[in-house]
Amino acid sequence: MALRSFSPAASARSVHPSLTAASLLPSRTGSIRAPGFPLYSLSLILQGNIHGGNISLGKHMSSLSSSSNYVRPQEGANAFFSSHLVSRNSKRRARVLRCATIEEIEAEKSVIEKDAKERMDKTIETVRASFNAVRTGRANPSMLDRVEVEYYGSPVSLKSIAQISTPDGSTLLVQPYDKSSLKAVEKAIVSSDIGLTPNNDGEVIRLSIPQLTSERRKELSKVVAKLTEEGKVAVRNIRRDAIKAYEKLEKEKKLSEDNVKDLSSDLQKVTDKYMKKIETIQKQKEKELLSV
Repeated sequence: MALRSFSPAASARSVHPSLTAASLLPSRTGSIRAPGFPLYSLSLILQGNIHGGNISLGKHMSSLSSSSNYVRPQEGANAFFSSHLVSRNSKRRARVLRCATIEEIEAEKSVIEKDAKERMDKTIETVRASFNAVRTGRANPSMLDRVEVEYYGSPVSLKSIAQISTPDGSTLLVQPYDKSSLKAVEKAIVSSDIGLTPNNDGEVIRLSIPQLTSERRKELSKVVAKLTEEGKVAVRNIRRDAIKAYEKLEKEKKLSEDNVKDLSSDLQKVTDKYMKKIETIQKQKEKELLSV
């Protein structure tokens, strides 16, 4: 079959009635088949190298166009077959996100976890100080840790301006370094919540520790349990704040969802460790309360 003369402006249908854009699509082998024509390589058709089958489109095929919006290979076979693939790959590359390196993840973890541990350490100190303020049946200098004295117009800790000792199991002895502060020390002890009456002899202050009744011990045990729970809540709140810091980094695309899960798991282990510390302090205090 011989083809009619073909110009760049001619419609694809002028070549053959059934020669449409759909019929010119490449096969899996990279060749092109038009109705009524043998199967030829597209590159050969574009170059005008098929002569045995009376196809001599030549260079005009490279600018095939149609008034009916048929296929238009502008730059040869490569542009015709790869334009959609390139566009798709470029969009796929645009969606690729940069993942944080192991060093960056460890750096973020170090900062957030360090802050959490420091706050949890302070919580342990607060719990211990609260337990020390709970009076037991035995004299203990730590019972006065939270007493503050108005000294030369400024509140200071009692243990910073006086020596506190236990001459026996039921007596506290307070000896100020400055004897002129005896009155101020006595006033501070009376106004505190330790529930002890000071005895000032002009040189030192003595505090007698009364024995606890069984009912009083049970009441103090409940106080210790309440202080324990407050300490645990404080630790949980610190853990919550740290997790929020991780989630913020996730929103900023600095950490992935899996990173946050792993870091939260490590943080939970730290939290459990501090919970056990609080429980250990609680058991020690309850032992003191129950001992006669």
